[in-house]
Amino acid sequence: MNRIDKTFKKLRAQNKKAFIPYVMAGDPSLEKSKETVLLFERSGADIVELGVPFSDPLADGPTIQRAAERALQAGVTLRKVIGLVRDIRPDCQIPLVLMTYYNPVFKYGVEGFVRDAVDAGVDGVIIPDLPPEEAGELRRYASATHLATIFLVAPTSTGERIKKIAGASTGFIYYVSITGITGSKLSLDSSIRESLSAIRGITKKPVAVGFGVSTPEEAKAVSESADGVIIGSAIVKKLHESPENLGKLMSELRRAI
Repeated sequence: MNRIDKTFKKLRAQNKKAFIPYVMAGDPSLEKSKETVLLFERSGADIVELGVPFSDPLADGPTIQRAAERALQAGVTLRKVIGLVRDIRPDCQIPLVLMTYYNPVFKYGVEGFVRDAVDAGVDGVIIPDLPPEEAGELRRYASATHLATIFLVAPTSTGERIKKIAGASTGFIYYVSITGITGSKLSLDSSIRESLSAIRGITKKPVAVGFGVSTPEEAKAVSESADGVIIGSAIVKKLHESPENLGKLMSELRRAI
């Protein structure tokens, strides 16, 4: 088991849910991102999702797009984000997951990316624009090194599709709570609960919910059905607009989840 598997096993034994905050690496600087990740850990985060800036982030809303633009302007690359993880790892014990698009990985070289990421201390990777049927090369190298490959299930995914995604996912399954981009408005009706129940009828792998969760109240509601809650845009916005209040938001989210 890698750190992600161990984390979910421990949380399940304690009847707890995973708090998974997101930050865009390099926004506003790599040094600040290191401070933020360590703040996340001190605030009770179970897993941290590190965004890799990309010029055409199809799945991201305006808040994370702007964060990516700021990081790109600061010269942040995938190689530098892996270097950031290497720098963080001696002081950080929780799992670190990269969220990137496939173009940077392809340009880096899939085998080299997996090797360097694992050597640096990366525990998993999420690539929204890489479907399981096109991820054979990544999955092959990742499997050999115990790097988790985390794929996304959408509200529109069929049962057959969920089976395929569940079979390809390791670490956890990422359930996209809305048919939209990150930061969109979340609807707290019964649909999320029903979708998660359908997924659990197919697989016993942990399911974390992301996209649209922004308040402690929403996080609490989602955590009642999910194994983990991923929060990105609200944290990125707070970090940019009032970083002095980030710790307070983190504490509120942790208590809610």
